[in-house]
Amino acid sequence: MHLRRLLSCVSLFILMPLAWGVERFPPPEFSTDYRLPRLLLPAFRPEYLAYLDVAVLALALGVAIWLVHTRRRQRGIMFLLLFSILYFGFYRRGCVCSIGAIQNVALAIFNHDYALPVTVAAFFLLPLATALFAGRVFCAGVCPLGAVQEAVLWRPIKVPAWLEHLLGMLPYLYLGVGVLFAALGTRFFICAYDPFIPLYRLNGPANILIFGGVLLIIGLFVGRPYCRFLCPYGVLLRWVAPLARWKVRITPTTCVQCRLCEDACPYGAIHPPTPPPNPALRHEGKMRLALAIIALPVLLALGGWLGYRGIAPLAYQDPLVIQANALQAQEAGTGSDAAGISRAEKPVAPLYLQAAVQISRYQFGGILFGAWVALVIGGKFIVLSIRRRRLEYEADAAACVGCTRCYQSCPMSAQRTNSATEGTAPPA
Repeated sequence: MHLRRLLSCVSLFILMPLAWGVERFPPPEFSTDYRLPRLLLPAFRPEYLAYLDVAVLALALGVAIWLVHTRRRQRGIMFLLLFSILYFGFYRRGCVCSIGAIQNVALAIFNHDYALPVTVAAFFLLPLATALFAGRVFCAGVCPLGAVQEAVLWRPIKVPAWLEHLLGMLPYLYLGVGVLFAALGTRFFICAYDPFIPLYRLNGPANILIFGGVLLIIGLFVGRPYCRFLCPYGVLLRWVAPLARWKVRITPTTCVQCRLCEDACPYGAIHPPTPPPNPALRHEGKMRLALAIIALPVLLALGGWLGYRGIAPLAYQDPLVIQANALQAQEAGTGSDAAGISRAEKPVAPLYLQAAVQISRYQFGGILFGAWVALVIGGKFIVLSIRRRRLEYEADAAACVGCTRCYQSCPMSAQRTNSATEGTAPPA
């Protein structure tokens, strides 16, 4: 105990001069009306509270699994999403966010100097791991961004299939942009343009607040417009959810094809039975699929070239590249002292080398992003060319968010749920 106190005193003695050194020199006095900006520091938050957030997330995911796959009641989902809005939304102000954690993971992969926090990794991985077993229950009532859209949904209307497919490619492009900017270390693009976090914080740029308000107004009639047509994390969940052990199945063995579930789903996630196969249409579909597969490599090459041409010039807007170009112009005698540095203040060769590396990263990133966009477009054509045989109404595991509206609308599902409550449930 005495040794611990002694070490504490020594540490305090060593750190005190460092603390005084920050204010050793008085701030400069200006002859104009300029005032030094007030230094704002984030409020300190104990580390154990971050782990508490992870525990709450895990508990909420467990409750969502029970409500979607066992309880099968929409009322419980409504209580859960209300809790998520209050806790993850207004109390935690949308941070840590599983959607924004995509950028932290991308930065940690491409920048070895950045250490990914354990809590951020947990928020990124837990919903994906849950989706691997139980589908998109995270979207059902745990995600605060999806919860607020679910809460305002009033009179949903159907989105035309062609528009659904067209807008459905936007989240893939948004994901590519977010990963690209995070990997380059320029900015967290997804967080900068998140439409609902400023609403939870009651503060933010006016244009983002207006954007979030417009999405909520649209969300009165179109089910979850952000989740379906913008959310980049939804792309990852779409990849994982079809592999789930437990999927949303309305009445796997007793479907009477009344279409009530299809009418009740506001997200277009209920697919009707397919008509008997037509040999002529089947041959046409095979030809279209073969052409889409053959054209995919050409599309990837074209997309990579366009990405290189379109994104590589952005490298010259990077602060490091601007600084190196300004210094080079000074040395050549063709530029002013706009950069505010000289050879004595910063070594020239390392700066030029870092700028060259950054330019090459932009060029390579542009190629990958262009190829990614081409892959999304080509992949959409391939998916549309594949026709899957269905004998009854089925929930699309990739698109279903587990809102349980289909359970409430299906008379056979309601009978099954009531029997389960009484302990006499028929076999699924």
